[in-house]
Amino acid sequence: MAGRFALETTFRDLKQVVGAGHQQVRRFAANVGAFHVCLWTFVMTEAWASTATPETLVGHRATAPWDDAARRPSHADKRRGWQREWQGKEIRAALRPGMTEAEIQAAAERLLDLAA
Repeated sequence: MAGRFALETTFRDLKQVVGAGHQQVRRFAANVGAFHVCLWTFVMTEAWASTATPETLVGHRATAPWDDAARRPSHADKRRGWQREWQGKEIRAALRPGMTEAEIQAAAERLLDLAA
């Protein structure tokens, strides 16, 4: 029974979080390709999250007192954590040269909080 529930939870996450089945393309082959992209994004997110620390996955819950920080990370939490990591890398690459590490960290945290 637990295996079936895990399968249904994964399928629900695929549809709700990743957007599988919501593609609006005309050709069958394009629909198959779009569904494969959704599946690969799901798999790559889970693969990244398998090595991530719990703080990386649920760190954003500190700003929401109604959310239980002890709850296991959902796929949306994992996706959000990976997105924050990539956005952080992009922001650090775009910041002007000559900034101190503390200034860069403060600017990156402010921008990531706005994006999340």
